[in-house]
Amino acid sequence: MSDITRADVAHLARLARLAVTDDELDVFSGQLDAILDTVGRVSDIPDDVPPTTHVAPLTNVLRPDEPAPSLTREAALAGAPEAEEGRFRVPRILGESQ
Repeated sequence: MSDITRADVAHLARLARLAVTDDELDVFSGQLDAILDTVGRVSDIPDDVPPTTHVAPLTNVLRPDEPAPSLTREAALAGAPEAEEGRFRVPRILGESQ
């Protein structure tokens, strides 16, 4: 255990320019002690453990990206409520000019 004292917490609070009450000093000293103990456990991990990004292997489930026929401009605009100059026409927002 790291044994963070009230004086340590008060010193850290002063450095960080935080106003801390006496009750908070007790709470924070316990919390900081627990945090430092948890972080310290990282050194218990064996050196021969390989780094990983995921605990389970990942497989790409996407299909290959290959060109395929798509809608023509006319077919896409055919279902639009309004079209203008080959584009979808939508209402102006926020008073923007054209």
